[in-house]
Amino acid sequence: MLIDSHVNLHAPQFDEDRADVIERARAAGVALMVNISDKVSGFAAVRAVAEAPDIWCTVGTHPHEAKEDPDLSAQTLIDLAADPKVVGIGETGLDFHYDLSPRDIQARVFRAHVAAARETGLPLVVHTREADEVMAAILEEEYAAGPFRMLMHCYTSGADLARRAAALGAWFSVSGIATFKAAQDVRDVIADMPAERIIVETDCPYLAPVPQRGRRNEPAYLPHVLAKLAEIRGWSLVEAEARTEDAFFALFDRIPRP
Repeated sequence: MLIDSHVNLHAPQFDEDRADVIERARAAGVALMVNISDKVSGFAAVRAVAEAPDIWCTVGTHPHEAKEDPDLSAQTLIDLAADPKVVGIGETGLDFHYDLSPRDIQARVFRAHVAAARETGLPLVVHTREADEVMAAILEEEYAAGPFRMLMHCYTSGADLARRAAALGAWFSVSGIATFKAAQDVRDVIADMPAERIIVETDCPYLAPVPQRGRRNEPAYLPHVLAKLAEIRGWSLVEAEARTEDAFFALFDRIPRP
């Protein structure tokens, strides 16, 4: 089973042909998708896409959007996560590359998501960019206060953060970036990720993999990501598909496994 663990199908880039995009994904063998919330205020649109039986969703606020609701409470997230179609908390985290929200607000909102993940038992979908040391410190501090499950989504950060997150039991998702010519450092980290905790994603409409790079990304391109993961890890395609499927259902355990 091919599973796209991170799609943004509610994004305006899909407004003209969303249904066609979803059908192309199914035709390409993608049997399940998780539509990711980028801000709590837009959750209704995220959830609407998840009305399809093979699409699930998360609830949360991306660090870019943290300034929108700097006092976001864990309880707000917990309440929204009561919806049985919600299978994760996030996308949340730290992005010190663009700094579209103040760093202290990013951290405060991120900690609210951690608390919600801890309370609900749902996995935390973590975005991290150019914030390795601060991210590692927060994850370790929060985990010491009470364990929670986490997914380091579209992981492109350093090897040290990867090791520290893996020590906390983190899962990792591989995206189309792994196919980019200049991304050998990313491939090196992927080669050392815990084999039983790797899943795949497109992060569509962003980060289309080679040979579709430069185009709008969509879930139908997921096989290119899986093929690159198999190459990096020395797995057959069949093995890569089975391993990532097992890892996905171990993490997103609110979703019934067919």
